[in-house]
Amino acid sequence: MPHDANTLAILGYGRFGAALADLAESAGLRPLALDTTTPIPAARRADSLADLAQRAETILLAVPVPAIPAALHALAPHLTPAHLILDAGSVKLAPIAAMRASLGARIPWIGTHPLFGPVSLARNERPLRVVVCPNEQHPAACARARALYERLGCEVIEQDADAHDRLMAETHVLAFFIAKGLIDTRAGENAAFVPPSFHAMRAAVDAVRADAGHLFSVIQRDNPHAHAARRALLDALERIHRSLEGPTPLDIPPP
Repeated sequence: MPHDANTLAILGYGRFGAALADLAESAGLRPLALDTTTPIPAARRADSLADLAQRAETILLAVPVPAIPAALHALAPHLTPAHLILDAGSVKLAPIAAMRASLGARIPWIGTHPLFGPVSLARNERPLRVVVCPNEQHPAACARARALYERLGCEVIEQDADAHDRLMAETHVLAFFIAKGLIDTRAGENAAFVPPSFHAMRAAVDAVRADAGHLFSVIQRDNPHAHAARRALLDALERIHRSLEGPTPLDIPPP
């Protein structure tokens, strides 16, 4: 049975997990982490999954989205109904399906998406926002997740998982898609200066370069709405390209 409500357990201590542990500590929580591949400071390190589950009431999965099913399978035998399991994936339908399959009605769980990462935390960008997807199997989990994130200094947005993934397809997916194209075409690379119109694009390029490679793959491949969003953008760009080669180019509509 977990006893310490002031400990936040983090399964996965990559760049995001470590940054989240720092944020938790600054908010007065005790971070406790487990990762088989990344060194963890002794004061934050759990000895095993059993130790992680025994010492913390709340466990946040900070592993890549494709690794969530295996992580849940390994963690589930150590959980009780007193726990709360959260994920932090950039897509929500797939992690929620995995938690529903592994934890079901027995263990409280909820899907969440912190809309920040190690880079924005390092820059001290505010406000910090988090999407929380209410869970009909565990209605109280939403309030528990909200309380945790608000203690971390975050603004909480409640949103259905499918609506979340649709919105991310129209924004996150396309931003990374365009930025990856700019990286691959080496647009503005090593330029002595760029016009103001390119500054925001350069920021997106820098964000894609800074994030781990698996994040690009996850938001493009694991979001079921990503393909349609990319296709719509490519079709629009092709129409614009053709119009620019014709006698009457398309105008940009006013805001």
